[in-house]
Amino acid sequence: MGEITIPENTYDVVIVGGGPGGLTAGLYASRASLKVLLLEGNATVSQITVTDIIENYPGLPDVTGQELVNKFKEQAVRFGLEIKSEQVHSIAREKAGDVKGWKIVTDNAEYQTLSVIVATGAAWRPLGVPGEKEFIGRGISYCATCDAPFYRQRDVVVVGGGDTAVQEAIFLTKFASKVTIIHRRDRLRATGILQERALANEKIEFAWDSVIDEITGDQSGVTGVRIKNVKSPEKLSEIKADGAFIFIGLDPITDLVKDLVKCGKGGYIIVDSDMRTSTEGIFACGDCIEKTLRQVVTACGDGATAAHNAELYVDELKGQAY
Repeated sequence: MGEITIPENTYDVVIVGGGPGGLTAGLYASRASLKVLLLEGNATVSQITVTDIIENYPGLPDVTGQELVNKFKEQAVRFGLEIKSEQVHSIAREKAGDVKGWKIVTDNAEYQTLSVIVATGAAWRPLGVPGEKEFIGRGISYCATCDAPFYRQRDVVVVGGGDTAVQEAIFLTKFASKVTIIHRRDRLRATGILQERALANEKIEFAWDSVIDEITGDQSGVTGVRIKNVKSPEKLSEIKADGAFIFIGLDPITDLVKDLVKCGKGGYIIVDSDMRTSTEGIFACGDCIEKTLRQVVTACGDGATAAHNAELYVDELKGQAY
């Protein structure tokens, strides 16, 4: 068998997305002496960058999301990871010399690679109620860390009962006069320590068994929300508020690959324990994959696994398998 020919400008791995999973994959792949490019566009900005404090990342207590991402980047770049801020528009099968490969088209260029790691993450899910679209940026927010300073000495509501909703509600109390958590159940599902802090916070009130029916406002922005009791739908009430922060869950950012790989419920990418997708040469990691726990630490584990198995895949393609 003759020598395998691969064009010189071909990457071994292209990673799409720059959150904890993508950056960890970049670190591991670069340390393995692979030629690696990470593409980070506006549509794949990690949720971690707008997280106030991360308390549960081992060894780094009380670090902000942006600080942690910066540390990830610095470490990965030190080992040779190439990072470009470009939006990926398409991924398509294209031969790379004598072997299978992929062509990635961005808003600035085209890249050829032997393997792809999808780390596109997820975005906050909208409520889909009247008034939400109209007041985005004028009282509707999906990021307390970004917008809390605008609500000094004002009343706000937070929608949701999970870790993020409760943590962001606690953060908002540093600025707002009152924070009302609106939750569709009669108890929170956030971790115990966050529940304890929220329930003990004098600035936090609760609207249990309730959902937002409509967000109201005027030319100046949001003025309040109308809520409905889920156990008695005819029971409507009003909460005056200058802002509404919405944290009801995530939707995966997977439109880019939905026709390339198998996706499951909600559009999350289905992977095996090695982070392989249903399509040879494409791996995935982080919040865009189907799994039960979406945390920084699990995304990092996913990324390391994806990079390792992408390395094995590329070595096999090149005829260099150990």
